[in-house]
Amino acid sequence: MNINNIKIEKMTAEHIDGLVKIENECFSKPWTHSGFENELINDTANFLVAVYNNIEIGYIGFHIILDEGYIANIAVLPEFRKCGAASVLLENAVKICREKSLVFLSLEVRKSNEKAISLYSKFGFELVGERKNFYTAPKENAYIMTLYIT
Repeated sequence: MNINNIKIEKMTAEHIDGLVKIENECFSKPWTHSGFENELINDTANFLVAVYNNIEIGYIGFHIILDEGYIANIAVLPEFRKCGAASVLLENAVKICREKSLVFLSLEVRKSNEKAISLYSKFGFELVGERKNFYTAPKENAYIMTLYIT
């Protein structure tokens, strides 16, 4: 698969079934259809979808509150990992944050998720803290990683 064939689209109602499928394959506590619907009407929400051959293969959701950005989720279907989709999604989110002159973009990541930590580090995210027992199913601490923009 060629990374140039991945289209990044702003989330619409038509994407939600595909995003629920991604959630169910990627997370132990997946978001629901109504959860995504609520984000469509949330003024702080920015959700971008990676589409390949008319299939939703990944997404990133983040919220902008004043001059701060917070990534809620980033996920790619397992069979489409290692093709650059997560990088393209993150690159687009960071671009939006830079255009809006945010101070930072922050996220939590499981301490054991070395691949995600490596990806975020490549984009300049720094380890700034830890949240005890942030995740359940299974229970695990989270690292807080932040990209300082301005």
